[in-house]
Amino acid sequence: MKSEKEKMLTGEVFKVYDPQLVAERQHARKLVQEFNKLGEGNPAKSTAVIKQLFGHVGKGCEVHPQFRCDYGYNINVGDDFFANYDCVMLDVSPIRIGDHCLLGPRVQLYTVNHPLDPQLRRNGAYGQSFDITIGNDVWIGGGAVICPGVTLGNNVIVGAGSVVTKSFGDNVVIAGNPARVIKKNPYQE
Repeated sequence: MKSEKEKMLTGEVFKVYDPQLVAERQHARKLVQEFNKLGEGNPAKSTAVIKQLFGHVGKGCEVHPQFRCDYGYNINVGDDFFANYDCVMLDVSPIRIGDHCLLGPRVQLYTVNHPLDPQLRRNGAYGQSFDITIGNDVWIGGGAVICPGVTLGNNVIVGAGSVVTKSFGDNVVIAGNPARVIKKNPYQE
């Protein structure tokens, strides 16, 4: 029989208030509070907390406060990662971010979802989650929302305020609600 955590990580409906999951969220919240309290006054210590919180951190990671996440260990970022102020990463499922990625202020990455059945949604008792994968050289503009299950290819630019509800391949500029391709990105390697 699968644990609630195993269900959570495989996209199955899981019990949000499972004691193990509650304890893991509480642990992450303590680290997040410590990080946000440090502010920008001690970059070395702030980076150390992020490395303790995230599952993987490449070379050159900068996250500005106020930052929020659920578990932390499901967040994996590559080299030269930057997240501007007030980012939220609800990492109930893994969030994988490639190298040389920029997140504008108030970018929101949501892997968590809730079941369609209203009985299961009541009181927030059940959840379901789907991974988010972001390729290399991606820039997500301020206030953009990336929804559960989205994959963005390499060299994608997401316009500020966009709501990304589906996946997109490489070398595109997307924007809108819901986001759509507005042009090819002419700057390709």
